Amino acid sequence: MKIWDWSYVWEAFPYLYQGAIVTIEATLLGFAIALILGLVFAMIRQSPNRYVSTTMAEIVEFIRSTPLLLQLFFVYFVGPQIGIFIPAWTAGIGVLGIHYAAYCSEVFRGGIENVDGGQWEACTALNLSRTRTWRTIILPQAIPPMVPALGNYFIGMFKDTPVLAAISVFEMLQQAKNFGGNNYRYIEAITMCGFFYYVFSLVASAIVQSVRVWLNRRYHLQ
Repeated sequence: MKIWDWSYVWEAFPYLYQGAIVTIEATLLGFAIALILGLVFAMIRQSPNRYVSTTMAEIVEFIRSTPLLLQLFFVYFVGPQIGIFIPAWTAGIGVLGIHYAAYCSEVFRGGIENVDGGQWEACTALNLSRTRTWRTIILPQAIPPMVPALGNYFIGMFKDTPVLAAISVFEMLQQAKNFGGNNYRYIEAITMCGFFYYVFSLVASAIVQSVRVWLNRRYHLQ
């Protein structure tokens, strides 16, 4: 029996292609949720109301301190027992997004707090609205330095998508396992799956680097 057979590699491609589409969609949608919610969480934590900011901090810490897989199981399997029925795809994307939103919020918070306090005072002196202050002064300065850390979480989410197989969302690794189970040949499919993860991660890293350079040029940062 051959250790490696290229014919099985070509047979595995349709499985891997289907799984890759699911993996990429889950990553892009989940990270979009993470960015939006993460920014919302960070802004709430900046609230002058101590009770509001403390409550938000505890929620973020709770999400960060519990495993992603446990959160996924709770939403998908425990939810129906209390009358909450969420489709597997929606549950998977939602949990991925919320889980990583907690991490992204800390990146946003660090970036926001890194903006010099004089910027806030200048905005107040110029009588700028809070919305305009955030949109035109604070976030343009805070976001560029955050890009590398956010990029790391983007790649991390991409590599965490195999947990979706636990609720029957057939991403790339699960499709590779399905192929192996059907053909009794795992080495080709699993190896190619690993190779695709590696290539996609390199592409994502290049995109993140390009975004960082573009933002630095746009806002004239070093």
